[in-house]
Amino acid sequence: MTSPASQPEDLTDRGYLLTEQANPASQSLDQLSPLAFVELVNAEDQNTLRAIAAAKSALAEAIAQTATALRAGGRLFYVGAGTSGRLGVLDAAECPPTFCTSPELVQGLIAGGAAALVRSSEGLEDIAADGERVIHDHRIGPHDVVVGITAGGTTPYVHGALKAAQQRGAIAIFMACVPADQVPAHYDVDIRLLVGPEVLAGSTRLKAGTVTKMALNILSTGVMVQLGKVYGNRMIDVAVTNTKLRDRAIRMLSDLTGLDRAAAADLLDRSQQRVKSALLMHWGELTLAAADACLEAHQGQLRLALDSLKK
Repeated sequence: MTSPASQPEDLTDRGYLLTEQANPASQSLDQLSPLAFVELVNAEDQNTLRAIAAAKSALAEAIAQTATALRAGGRLFYVGAGTSGRLGVLDAAECPPTFCTSPELVQGLIAGGAAALVRSSEGLEDIAADGERVIHDHRIGPHDVVVGITAGGTTPYVHGALKAAQQRGAIAIFMACVPADQVPAHYDVDIRLLVGPEVLAGSTRLKAGTVTKMALNILSTGVMVQLGKVYGNRMIDVAVTNTKLRDRAIRMLSDLTGLDRAAAADLLDRSQQRVKSALLMHWGELTLAAADACLEAHQGQLRLALDSLKK
């Protein structure tokens, strides 16, 4: 890995970036009472909802393209540095327990690797070659999707990764909190989350971090809905790996089938802890093997599998 100290000094003035500007509403931040401080932050955080609404078309396009890629056997990668990288890793880590996906399906890649999750290594974001290298190391190809996350929009590590991903035929999605006229980008999907200057100038772990987490929640959940990981508003592909999740699975089965709790627990056990299979077993009066085969024939889509039984 290249040392940041070996790079030539960059004297570019980034003060024009929306994420670096001083917020007029917080000029007296150091003089506010705790209550006034909380009220100000809360008022500024309302901008995250407006930013998501303004980016809805781009987010929907990202969901559609990512779902298509994953249906074709691809993977989803989040790439970022600092707070942006940590948020990508967090969202990726939450997919297996929520949607019973393999850890390889959605992955978070952060500048500096795993150590950067708990210890700041922000200097590594300046090395575009490291971003290129991580794409090659993960053998990212035409069926994969790479989401580059950079609040200020200029992170070399992220752009290096996105450009390398494009060169290898992957879908490249750009997510930033600055307008396109400040940082133009030429990728497959361009998501701009414009929350305005932070109450603490330049501290993009605040509004920018919040809106990024919201956008990633929408993206990954939307993709999993498209992939049939959800029935109604229930996470029917939940991985039953602890007491809390077993309780959730039993309650789902009981609510959806009308079975009492004991019968729902028995059904879950007979399905080998797979809620989706359990529902098909119950509604279709199928064995576990037959339910699994039916789901496999319909790409894991429970509604399609159920419809096939009515024909």
